[in-house]
Amino acid sequence: MISIGTPLLWTLFIVFVLIALAIDFLALNRQGAHTVSIREATVWSLIWVAVSFLFVGLLWWYLGGAGQDPISRELADAKALEFVTGYLVEKALAVDNIFVFLMIFTYFAVPSAFQKRVLMIGILGALVLRAIMILIGAWLIAQFHWIMYVFGAFLLFTGIKMWWAAGQEPDLGNNPALRWIERHMKLSPNYDGEKFFTVNNGVKMATPLLVVILLIGIVDVVFAVDSIPAIFAITTDPFIVLTSNVFAILGLRAMYFLLAGMHERFHLLSYGLAIVLGFIGTKMLLIDIYKIPIVWSLGFTITTLAVTMLLSLRIPAKPGKAGTAFPFPPKPDGGSIEEK
Repeated sequence: MISIGTPLLWTLFIVFVLIALAIDFLALNRQGAHTVSIREATVWSLIWVAVSFLFVGLLWWYLGGAGQDPISRELADAKALEFVTGYLVEKALAVDNIFVFLMIFTYFAVPSAFQKRVLMIGILGALVLRAIMILIGAWLIAQFHWIMYVFGAFLLFTGIKMWWAAGQEPDLGNNPALRWIERHMKLSPNYDGEKFFTVNNGVKMATPLLVVILLIGIVDVVFAVDSIPAIFAITTDPFIVLTSNVFAILGLRAMYFLLAGMHERFHLLSYGLAIVLGFIGTKMLLIDIYKIPIVWSLGFTITTLAVTMLLSLRIPAKPGKAGTAFPFPPKPDGGSIEEK
């Protein structure tokens, strides 16, 4: 499989990400547990977007985008466009992650002061998980070209399924993963600060915060199965696939706090994401018949998401059905709660 990823580029990328994470962790530790304001979320969201475009700008320059060689300029332009398109698709799909995260936090009454650290841990897990899945996906595509058709059919099916499920309130209470956790772990009815384990009546138990972390990890696995084939429809270059994914995830925590209060306002966005997934799946199925240009994919994605967001503002949302309650909903203040 052809890739622009040289040892130097991979090294610079890893160093770039480690520095970004170190800065984020330092800021997190200095601030401590606190409620993230809209202003703070906006600032960090803009910072992560700027960092992503700084990276692709440096990549474009490194590949010869500013030089005189037309071949180098063409390569630099193509790879930069692939990165931006992949980044936008992953960002768009991450919005669905955010709304599910919000549902989990609301369901478990996670104090807003704890949500920041929970998301940071979840993002670190997502980075490792997606890197492994992308490398596996790249190897499969390099060995078996027909796997592209499998990915395409899966994305098309997922898009149709997402369309039919759009507007329906998920029932977290009947989630198999949550039920499995309840059966195999002793759960405390109370939070104990930011601890994952606590002692209740002399018995060591997992706090609801640990359950939230586990569920967020499971959610990211599910969404990665959708989003990673989608990025391979944009490019099969492992370097572009991984870098666009990583930079989209790095800004996920800030984007959560920015969009958490807007999930009802953009209630039609799931329909737009379903259309985008269907388009990308169709693109993969047609790959040996007609290769849809990257710029068309970028334009289609932007237009579809913009239209569904505008329609969301004009068309009022229908009232949804709430899911069932947690067997013993934890109180954010740590008060005792009896099981039902």
